[in-house]
Amino acid sequence: MAKSDPHLLTGIPTLDIRAFKNGSEKDKAAFASALGEAYETIGFAAIHGHGISDELITRLYSESESFFALPAETKRQYARPETNNQRGFVSMGVEHAKDSEAADLKEFWQVGQPHPPVHHAPLHFPRNEEVKEYPVFQKTAIETFEALEELGQTVLRAIAIHLGVDEFYFDDWVAGGNSILRAIHYPPIASEPDSAVRAGQHEDINLITLLVGASASGLQVLRNDQAWIPITALPEHIVVNVGDMLQRLTNHRLKSTTHRVVNPPRSEWSKPRFSMPFFCHPKPDMRLDAMPHLVEEGAAPIDPPINAGDYLEQRLREIGLAK
Repeated sequence: MAKSDPHLLTGIPTLDIRAFKNGSEKDKAAFASALGEAYETIGFAAIHGHGISDELITRLYSESESFFALPAETKRQYARPETNNQRGFVSMGVEHAKDSEAADLKEFWQVGQPHPPVHHAPLHFPRNEEVKEYPVFQKTAIETFEALEELGQTVLRAIAIHLGVDEFYFDDWVAGGNSILRAIHYPPIASEPDSAVRAGQHEDINLITLLVGASASGLQVLRNDQAWIPITALPEHIVVNVGDMLQRLTNHRLKSTTHRVVNPPRSEWSKPRFSMPFFCHPKPDMRLDAMPHLVEEGAAPIDPPINAGDYLEQRLREIGLAK
C-alpha cells in the first residue's frame, strides 16, 4: 500500500499519502522509508491522496489570474517591502536567485501565517494584506494556506519517522510557524528574453515546499548526474521537496535539490504561467543545528549553528527581498 507507484512522475517517485494517514503501522513505516529514500537521493517526491480538493485549487488559480490582471498601479499599492516582501505584492524585477544578478521574470502575492503565535514578533509575523478590489482572493488563499499547512505537517511526521526521531518532532515548530503561500505569475514573453530561464536555479530556504501543479510546464530539477529533468505534476499530485533548513537540520542526509523554471517554446510565449508553492517554515526560534545522531562521531556538522529566523533573514537578503 505504501510503495511507490509502478511509474515515476517524470523522474521522481510518486507516493500515496493515504498509506501514512490511514494505513497500519507497517504501511506508515513503508511510506516513511520510501519518502526518506526519495529525499536522500533526488530531494523531490510527488504526493497524491492528500485530500485537498480540486475545487479549492482551481478556485485559487482562477482568483490569482484575476488579481494579476489588475492594473500595475493597483497591484503596487499592496507592495510591503517593510515586511522583507513577505506579505502582499512583489513586482517583477525584485527577486533573483542567490548568487545571480538577473531578476526572475515573475511577480507574486504572498500570504503568511493567519494564526501567529501569541506574543509573536511583528517582524516575523506581519499582518496579511486584504485586496479591497478583490476580497475573495485573500479568503481563498488563507483557506489554501491552512490546508497545505496541515498536509505539510503530515509529511514532516513521515520524515521524522525516517530520521529516527519522535513522529511529532516537528509539530510544535510548524503549527503556527512562519510559512508562506506564494501565488506566482510569469507573464507572457513579449520579446526575445535575455536568458533561457524565468526563475534562476536555486534551492528553497524552508523545511519543505509543497507545490500545487503549475498551469504550464517549465519546472526542472538538477539530478545528481548534473542533468536537468522536467517535473510536471499531474492535477491530483502535489510535489513536495526538501529545503535548505531541513538539509541543515539533517546534516545534509536529506537533499535540498537545485531547481529552476525555464522559458517555454517560442510557440507558447504568449501564454502566462501560474504557480502556487507553499513554503513550510518553522517558528523563528527553532534551532537548525544538525541533529546530533546524524553527525558522525568525532566529525563536525557540515553547517554552523543558527536559528530559523536568523537564517531566513540572511537568505532573504541574498535573493533581494530584504535589504
